[in-house]
Amino acid sequence: MKREEARSKAQALVSKMTLEEKASQLRYDAPAIERLGVPAYNWWNEALHGVARAGQATVFPQAIGLGATFDTELIGEIAAAISTEGRAKYNAYSAEGDRDIYKGLTFWSPNVNIFRDPRWGRGHETYGEDPYLTSRLGVAFVKGLQGDGETMKAAACAKHFAVHSGPEALRHEFDAEATAKDMEETYLPAFEALVQEAGVEAVMGAYNRVNGEPACASRALQKKLRGDWGFEGHFVSDCWAIRDFHENHLVTKNATESAALAVNTGCDLNCGNTYLYIMKAYQEGLVTEETITEAAVRLFTTRHLLGLFDGSEYDAIPYTEIESPEHLAMAQKAAEESFVLLKNNGILPLQKEKIKTIGLIGPNMDSRAALAGNYHGTASRYVTIQEGIQDYLGTCVRVLTSVGCSLFRDRTEGLSQGQDRLAEARAVARASDVVILCVGLDETLEGEEGDTGNSYASGDKEDLQLPKVQRELMETVAACGKPTVLLLMAGSDIDLGYAAEHFDAILDLWYPGCEGGCAAARVLFGDVSPSGKLPVTFYETLEELPEFTDYSMQGCTYRYMTGKAQYPFGYGLTYGDVEVTAARIETEDAVSGSGAVVAEIANHGVRDTQDVVQVYVKNTDSADAVPNPQLAAFAKIFVKAGETKQVTLPLAASAFTVVDAEGVRRETGGTYEIYVGCSQPDEKSVELTGVKPVEIIFKR
Repeated sequence: MKREEARSKAQALVSKMTLEEKASQLRYDAPAIERLGVPAYNWWNEALHGVARAGQATVFPQAIGLGATFDTELIGEIAAAISTEGRAKYNAYSAEGDRDIYKGLTFWSPNVNIFRDPRWGRGHETYGEDPYLTSRLGVAFVKGLQGDGETMKAAACAKHFAVHSGPEALRHEFDAEATAKDMEETYLPAFEALVQEAGVEAVMGAYNRVNGEPACASRALQKKLRGDWGFEGHFVSDCWAIRDFHENHLVTKNATESAALAVNTGCDLNCGNTYLYIMKAYQEGLVTEETITEAAVRLFTTRHLLGLFDGSEYDAIPYTEIESPEHLAMAQKAAEESFVLLKNNGILPLQKEKIKTIGLIGPNMDSRAALAGNYHGTASRYVTIQEGIQDYLGTCVRVLTSVGCSLFRDRTEGLSQGQDRLAEARAVARASDVVILCVGLDETLEGEEGDTGNSYASGDKEDLQLPKVQRELMETVAACGKPTVLLLMAGSDIDLGYAAEHFDAILDLWYPGCEGGCAAARVLFGDVSPSGKLPVTFYETLEELPEFTDYSMQGCTYRYMTGKAQYPFGYGLTYGDVEVTAARIETEDAVSGSGAVVAEIANHGVRDTQDVVQVYVKNTDSADAVPNPQLAAFAKIFVKAGETKQVTLPLAASAFTVVDAEGVRRETGGTYEIYVGCSQPDEKSVELTGVKPVEIIFKR
């Protein structure tokens, strides 16, 4: 169904409603209008990495892990699987008359905010720190979720518009001040791409203010969204964000004024209850009937696009699609592709025929919570790292286990002395030929404000350190002197300086989803090569970063940092030995200004592997250019051992633009340094990989 047809049907339906009925439909929990045959509809649903909070569903790796895959095709397939499961649930639940929260087809995903600071607790909900990577994966997710059928399969939502990336503790009152340059260059590109390329159906406003205006009632942001970008879908507030207008931001006096400000500025749907005051605002002359009508029409346009009144080709999707074998296999594949090998002195892959006893130690080794991340569904079966390794090894290798310590408390048993599992961990390590140590965080230690139960600043991290008890466990295991592989399960930058010095290998698993244990075993023992790349920078210290509340990009992320990273954005090892051996620029398109890089890739190693070819571009002539080379193209490729192949990577015209201080993006001539490799061209990446990307000097 075309938008024009859906809007026409929405207008016809809304025209039959009373003003009170129209106003009632602007809440997330929209009531039924029985006389018009309009069923109740709850707009609130989540699908960050699987259908969330509505019972059984495939739990894919957390978004930051999906970001680490650098695989747009896979992200699109995952999103399509999510919408299939969402439709299966909707079909089954609505047939039972269940139209509760988390049961609809409007999914408030993806989160395309930029993970600009590693302290931000919600950073693992994003695809990382880079605007280009975020836009490419976000576009793939939206297209996969919404589908290309006659009706929309599910409605995606780009959030949180705009800028929000911490601190969580201040988000209800905070004014995120960002320059026009940083807005255009960093904070807005992913949203623009989701609107203009993917046709995202909804956009959600953030809690914070942006340059003085509440994000859910910002004329400047709405001008960008509906004016410059031509957005035609509906706009929804974050949950209870409109209440913040009068309670925290203090830009209005009461709920009536807040409701009026939001709806008058283009916020169609209220997640919260402030729009209960819309009729009062109307009676006081603060809102017109035309404004209420337009918001209702936009919302019913979405419902018509989804085929909720006239039927849809997706109505026949059966409940048995949930956690289908194909979806579970996809979850495992995604986990395998997401793992980032940060260090390997040759110990990996492990050879089980040479191991008699293996020790599995650590608080995240047998943790289901560390598989799931946040905004997750409920898997019917979780394969923890410990279970995955045990299942893989069977009876051929003796497996010893110890939790080692609590995730962050000083003991595992209430009546015990502190660190009551260190002796056990030491005994396991000493009795083992190889130790696998699994440490990290989970959603109780990094996440959304109000969702966590710890002292970590409302879900944000205070530093880059693991909890003290885990650092003591690492020291205990290291002192045993056994070959050790460290597994990190976390959604953000953790200081791995000690691990890099004392352990033989480091593998970052993120929050790998319900099949994480199966994937980890296959990677650890060499059935598949790791191929993930860091979607965020791992810093040496927080001292090199600006204050957490400073939204200036200076010094933040690989694009603006001045020091050497501990582990750089775009870095990740494999079991192969893949190198870009040659690259050239193809003639650019004279009309669009775009071009392409043609790269020759060789795997000099003895193992087949996937890898990620990355293209970075730097304008060397313009003072407005981003200081460091920035990602402009990438491709996930498979290269057999000893194979050489060629890949073409399109370069968008925007790769040859700069943004000036006024926020104006413009094409520039001059000299460009273009780097083509399997990592960034920075000094630390070259040091860690031993390979320099191919450099091309290009003049326009």
